[in-house]
Amino acid sequence: MIQAPKGTRDVYGEEMLIWHKAETAIRKITSSYNFNEIRTPIIESTDLFLRGVGDTTDIVQKEMYTFLDKGGRSLSLRPELTAGVARAYIERGLHNQPQPTKLWYIGQNFRYENPQAGRYRQHYQFGVEVFGSDSYATEAEVISLGYTLLQELGVEGVAVTINSIGCNDCRKAYHEKLGTFIQERLGKLCGLCQTRAEKNPLRILDCKNPNCKVELEDAPLVLDSLDEECTNHFENLKKLLTNFGIPFVVDPKVVRGLDYYTRTVFEFIEGGGLTVAGGGRYDGLVSQIGGAKTPAVGFGMGIERLVLLLQKQQEAAPTNPPQIFIGHAEEAGFVKAQEIAYNLRLQGIRAEADIIGRSVKAQMKFADKINAQYTIILGGNELTTGKGILKNMATKAQQEVQINELFKCFS
Repeated sequence: MIQAPKGTRDVYGEEMLIWHKAETAIRKITSSYNFNEIRTPIIESTDLFLRGVGDTTDIVQKEMYTFLDKGGRSLSLRPELTAGVARAYIERGLHNQPQPTKLWYIGQNFRYENPQAGRYRQHYQFGVEVFGSDSYATEAEVISLGYTLLQELGVEGVAVTINSIGCNDCRKAYHEKLGTFIQERLGKLCGLCQTRAEKNPLRILDCKNPNCKVELEDAPLVLDSLDEECTNHFENLKKLLTNFGIPFVVDPKVVRGLDYYTRTVFEFIEGGGLTVAGGGRYDGLVSQIGGAKTPAVGFGMGIERLVLLLQKQQEAAPTNPPQIFIGHAEEAGFVKAQEIAYNLRLQGIRAEADIIGRSVKAQMKFADKINAQYTIILGGNELTTGKGILKNMATKAQQEVQINELFKCFS
């Protein structure tokens, strides 16, 4: 038997209905925040991720699906969407429009990593990106959008954690402090951290190795190396989030896993420690991939993790049963049932009809299993008189109705 590749999965049934609920909420909240949807290609030039995401990240070093096309060009399945959206911002001339440019998306990412709960090699991500504003109010708006979405979905127990990793100038000073600290412990760190110590020491703080976590417990904090401008930016953000009434925690260990972040970084973490979403400011990304220097802020939220969280909190799966099941008692009724179902569907009514040829008894069992709200059986008498008996499956109440005017019962 041919099976789905490792790290991929099928979504259907009640879980699919929860996905629909999440996507409906996403469209509602992004609309209220005046964000516009964008869809970018699943494949991009590999160089986009080398230059944008960073060649010291786990994504680029270990997780990308990269291949040469028939023209010898190196392409990659996108491991994240921000770089592609930034590329579209430049290539499609969005920077020439009134700023800021506010975009949102839902799309698939691909990363070669060990599957975990709510994390797969092929996974879906919702995200937002704002280009063209260097104000702390931009971070506040993006964080509030994510918080509002989780509130809309009824998600509880999620903590907003924020930090500032400063600008490039701040990080130069911090890297010196961190470098000295790391050199004293370098031999005790994992091979990946030893490699990062030269190229990007800040990334060491993001290491998941338990031994490294212990060794780095007393590492100097980047917050202590912020200059006046970055400090004011972060303090003003905290004040605005407080004014919004959004609870948050400052966590100096939040650095995120991508090289393009500057200043503010943040995460949404649920009570069990699962990171639902994360993002931050990335003022250098657009210029790194060929555009003009452009401030930007965004975040990504894993749809699978969001759905897992809703299921974990025993979120009742939304149901979408047919409003009516049209059954039949003979061949003429079978044909008429299909016709009536078709016409009801044109009226926006969720209608179901037997297309297998079951007995009347089997049809009623089927209608009960799919939780049909009403049923009607069409036989010779109903076709002659043009009238049938509509049955409420919950109350068992019955009423005579005109078959060709069934839609009036649901208006």
